[in-house]
Amino acid sequence: MANRDSGSSLGTLLAGAVLGAAGLAWWLFHETERRQQLNGRERHLRLGRLSADDSESYEPLETASPLRERELQDKVHQLNQAIDDVRRQLESLSTQSQG
Repeated sequence: MANRDSGSSLGTLLAGAVLGAAGLAWWLFHETERRQQLNGRERHLRLGRLSADDSESYEPLETASPLRERELQDKVHQLNQAIDDVRRQLESLSTQSQG
């Protein structure tokens, strides 16, 4: 009976960790897409101003945007690795408690 309870709570813990990590990964992905859309709109507005007034000098977009995007992608990658580590640890605990 104790093994069944520990297995059940271990499964619940694993499911919670996976759902939480998936939610965080989805949020990070959503934020990256939102920033890309904002950058596209900003680029479109700048190009529109350039075509309306040729005397205006062109200022390139900030270089921080691609850097920030890369940081978000790195965080998603780290999060996925952490999820895999937790899954492996929980699976090893589960096999130890059953064996």
